[in-house]
Amino acid sequence: MTPQRQLVLDAVRDLGHATPEQICTQVQRSAPAVNITTIYRTLDLMERIGLLRHTHLGHGAPSYSEEKHQHVHVVCHSCGAVSEAPLDLLDGVVGRLRSDSGFELDVTHLALTGTCHTCQSTPPEDE
Repeated sequence: MTPQRQLVLDAVRDLGHATPEQICTQVQRSAPAVNITTIYRTLDLMERIGLLRHTHLGHGAPSYSEEKHQHVHVVCHSCGAVSEAPLDLLDGVVGRLRSDSGFELDVTHLALTGTCHTCQSTPPEDE
């Protein structure tokens, strides 16, 4: 593993869920010469060999995390907060897709979106 690749892996571990741009910012703190192209290539390689995985948490760039970091992502439309739910939350959907069509759903690759409790209880701002 090259020093740059180790920095990328360490950044993903430190950040938990992070976009390539966030990872690049973290890596550049200790290695300013590492550019975003290197980050993307390293993330792609690490995903192909099973160290990392990506998830689409909304519009924009994917978010990367460690492969062992497996859960369902829950994202608030209003504030953008990302929380985690256990994989078994979607057991019924997974089972139904498997039995009805033979489809194997990867629940760690998706995000459920809605409105978090805090945003639901916050009164709207006056306009």
